Amino acid sequence: MADGSVTGVTSLKGKVSAEEWQARVDLAALYRLVALHGWDDLIYTHISARIPGPEHHFLINPYGMLFDEMTASSLVKIDLEGNILQETPYFINPAGFTIHSAIHHAREDARFVMHLHTDHGVAVAANREGLLPLSQHALIVMPQVAYHDYEGIALNLDERERLVADIGAKNLMLLRNHGTLSVGDTAANCWIGMYYLERACKMQVMALSAGRENLLLAPEASQNEVRSQVSRGIGGALAWPGSLRRLDRELPGYDA
Repeated sequence: MADGSVTGVTSLKGKVSAEEWQARVDLAALYRLVALHGWDDLIYTHISARIPGPEHHFLINPYGMLFDEMTASSLVKIDLEGNILQETPYFINPAGFTIHSAIHHAREDARFVMHLHTDHGVAVAANREGLLPLSQHALIVMPQVAYHDYEGIALNLDERERLVADIGAKNLMLLRNHGTLSVGDTAANCWIGMYYLERACKMQVMALSAGRENLLLAPEASQNEVRSQVSRGIGGALAWPGSLRRLDRELPGYDA
């Protein structure tokens, strides 16, 4: 449909709390932005948002919908045990539940969690050296990047403990042989973290095309300087309104 809406989904606007509705709109926007940038993987990978409140309920994608179809009303509300808490014709991705429930439960600041399988992200996650200090984008995110070894498709619930231990207090992660992950206290910060990480991965893959021996790593002093310069954040709140305006122009309908 022209406005990006999906048939068979009843609007929840006015039927849920204002806080839940805003979380739904922000999360749907993240799905649409991922699609707009070509970072989606059909119906796979997942982004989630915790609904404000003591219950730690969170929203995740209805399994079977493409990311460019996602709307605020189509998102599925679940609890930390994976129980669906609303009427919906959809179910959820079990692997998505494993990863996202782990981080939402362990991190009070983890209001939004994004996991992707992009070509460049997986390529760097499969590189023994991980993310290298090759670009300004890489230097900006490297202090926040953690690593988690591949254990297979994330269906085993006991992996959650190791995943949480590996990410610690950091906000970005390379899942070895698997993909990228971003955590944010807001949708804006989750988005900008992933944006910089994905750009850094793409730049690294392109630079490696010239051969490892021809790479110019940033000097240690410069790495330390950038680390100091970005210690208070990288401006997610500034980039978010413009990102939403772009969605309104190119892929509207997420806020339905």
